[in-house]
Amino acid sequence: MQYPANGLRLQHRMTSMRLDKFIGNNAELSRTQIHIAIKQGLIFVNDQLVSKTNTHINNGDKIIYDGQLIEERKLRYLMLHKPAGYVCANSDSEHPTVLDLIDLPFKNELQIAGRLDLDTTGLVLLTDDGQWNHKITSPKHLHTKSYLVTTANVITENTITIFAEGLLLNGEAKHTLPAKLEILDSHLARLIICEGKYHQVKRMFAAVGNHVIALHRECIGEIDLDASLQSGQFRALTVDEINSFEK
Repeated sequence: MQYPANGLRLQHRMTSMRLDKFIGNNAELSRTQIHIAIKQGLIFVNDQLVSKTNTHINNGDKIIYDGQLIEERKLRYLMLHKPAGYVCANSDSEHPTVLDLIDLPFKNELQIAGRLDLDTTGLVLLTDDGQWNHKITSPKHLHTKSYLVTTANVITENTITIFAEGLLLNGEAKHTLPAKLEILDSHLARLIICEGKYHQVKRMFAAVGNHVIALHRECIGEIDLDASLQSGQFRALTVDEINSFEK
């Protein structure tokens, strides 16, 4: 998996740091494993064999472990095509999580930027950049989200007007913000919303006497789900995709 080099901040911007801490931050090695590696003569700094665990290193130092260069990690930005049956959580006692689909080191540090229900499919964004995550999920930013919605009953034309005007969901104090509904077939529509209330799409259709039987997220903001990604696959975002939330 390759990540775009431009436009990404370093996750751990190092000035001076203990060698064992740097390796622990950037390689999947425990402190005990690092100490053993040093004793075994497997770690070099600037081509010099290291014998002490408390050795300090600086920016630009070259760290080699067992013949492999250890580089400072960069922040990661991913899109995932979520299948049904996976929860958007870091851990769950009953169901597999979207992180089970991610084959990367330190994957448990990834945050889910915009969650989907267990049975909802489509675009999920993940990152270890908390500021970027906030730009996506904070209600004040009002990023649009597009969904394909399959319903049990026929979608009536007046639903377009109701959603455009906003409606009061059960248990809410404020009406939903205006949403755009495009009817694609009698039981299929595209819905574009710019907020993220709990189970909002399902509750909106329930409020007009319909029932959502399938839900698929197509895009968040300007990021569209890559059509080449099969269900369960992921890829790194491009620099343009990452920076689209800076606008």
